[in-house]
Amino acid sequence: MKKYFLLFSNLLLFNISIYGWIYPEHRDITLLAVQNLSTAYRTALDKLWAEARKGYEFRLTESVIDATQTIQPQKLDFASWPAISGDHSCSARNMLDNVLNSDWILKVADVAAQLKIDLANSTSRHEHINAFRDADVNLQRVDPEYATRAGSNNVHFLLARQDPDIEVREYLISCLKAGAELNALGTYTWYHISALYKASKYFNETLSNEERSALILSALADEAFALHFLEDAFASGHTAGTWGSAAQRKGTHDYYNERGLEITTWDGKRRILTGDAYMRPEDAEFAAIAVGKSIEQLLDAATGKLFFDYKYGGEITEAQPDSFNVCKNNFMPKRKVDPNIITSCAQILVTTPIPGLATGLGELPRFRSELGLFIGAIASIHGSTVQGGFGVGQNKPGAIGGIDAGFRFGVGLEGVMHGGGDGLVFFDFGWRQDGASTMKFGDSPLLQDAGQFSAAIPGREAFTFRFRMPFYVVPLDLLLTVPIFFISPETYGSMAVTAGLGGLIPWQAGIETSIGRFQFILGREAGISLYGRSKTIDVMLLPIGNNQTALLYFRSTQLDFPIVEYRPFRTFSSDQSSSLVLQLNFGVEFPHNETVKFPEGIDKPELRPIWYVGLRTAFDWRYYF
Repeated sequence: MKKYFLLFSNLLLFNISIYGWIYPEHRDITLLAVQNLSTAYRTALDKLWAEARKGYEFRLTESVIDATQTIQPQKLDFASWPAISGDHSCSARNMLDNVLNSDWILKVADVAAQLKIDLANSTSRHEHINAFRDADVNLQRVDPEYATRAGSNNVHFLLARQDPDIEVREYLISCLKAGAELNALGTYTWYHISALYKASKYFNETLSNEERSALILSALADEAFALHFLEDAFASGHTAGTWGSAAQRKGTHDYYNERGLEITTWDGKRRILTGDAYMRPEDAEFAAIAVGKSIEQLLDAATGKLFFDYKYGGEITEAQPDSFNVCKNNFMPKRKVDPNIITSCAQILVTTPIPGLATGLGELPRFRSELGLFIGAIASIHGSTVQGGFGVGQNKPGAIGGIDAGFRFGVGLEGVMHGGGDGLVFFDFGWRQDGASTMKFGDSPLLQDAGQFSAAIPGREAFTFRFRMPFYVVPLDLLLTVPIFFISPETYGSMAVTAGLGGLIPWQAGIETSIGRFQFILGREAGISLYGRSKTIDVMLLPIGNNQTALLYFRSTQLDFPIVEYRPFRTFSSDQSSSLVLQLNFGVEFPHNETVKFPEGIDKPELRPIWYVGLRTAFDWRYYF
């Protein structure tokens, strides 16, 4: 079991993708940037777009942007390309192929358009979270690689500064340096350079119409892919810089995205930014300035106003989008870059936020999310109504109450996808004490005054075990399909994330409300209680006919299945969490190993299972490593 927890933990944490702006936010930033272009630049872009879409009129909109596009789009505009880049593709070549040749990408655009509507209509935090949850479920369904794409690196984040006095050009060089950790501005510059080289070749070489169309289409694809990461630089959770464990990166990302961050740009402007899924109109307008400058630089190269040596360092500029894969690589590759082009890129980046410092003196406060291995303690009270006693003739219903306590270890994956998921896996072991049942073992009125000694089900204690794990289609399927991990880790990772979001048919997705979180969890969690295994023997009185009563020693095994869970509150510090959990449950208890102690010589009475419906209220405490 421990090996499975470690496998599940490492797999999910490895595949956690923390993206920048969500699709509709990326698209809005690009829309604004294009709309804000001067007439001359917009005319030049329209001309290039018209040439690029030749042969693809069935998929690409006539205008370079379509500000009226909403749900169920039939075509994609240029503004959608940066939104598709990175989050729904791993390279510019992959992105363009998805745009032009896949059917599922239109479904992604449809889900994103609905998400924009839902976010605009939400009036509270819990409605926001539910909108994310619904979108994540639908995006994972139409794009199975959505949650696991780029999960092994920090390509969507700004590289933390090592030196507080570093200047923008020097910082850019460190981001682009071979062997540097993959990062947002390094990736932007890589792809922007590829776009500029193609644009310069487009203007400066004699090409056929087909070659020109293919070359400018590729240049626009490279630029769109670059813009995705330039836009990410303006999300507050990404500006803070990234370092630390996956739990710390995720927690810091989520904290600053929602609560905002005061930043200073390289050219000295100060302002407050929010982050992905919380973008305000002023955030979009601010990010659109840098995006517009980048597009203008591309247009200057394509119209001959600027020249970039596209053969520098033996560079081969093809009429194909760049194929540098940001999902499979963790470090920036080696590339000879003309110093002049670095200077041009730095002129764009002066309007971006200065990233936070790396760990050490002056670092921004870091926060942690509930990700990773934990140990914990659980204490609960429970009550249930039972159909009757274990005896065949004991049909009078009653109630039983009790307490239990135990230790817990598992993997926390709370809110991996925008706070709407629940990938929690744990195993409990503990002790339980039940009181006597309210109904008596017989029908005599005298038994009503005999207290617990005349109960149909006596007070007892048990050893308890509890297990929880999300499932893809049927309970325990992630455990049974572990071999898939060794064949295709990506496939298994996608299954696990989908399970955490509520399953392939997301009927177990959590629902946030103003009074807490509700979730249907039947099949996700189960408990077992073993009665009669301690030194104290369980003893039961049972009518056996002819006004006789038998004294039985027995054991029993109870299976518990929670149906609905409600968490009215939850708190989390840097390494500990606590919450109150209420569960509506049902179950069955099987008696066995019965022995008649009195009277001697009679046949063992026939016993039956008993069914119950109950309510369990638990206090859940965890310590995360």
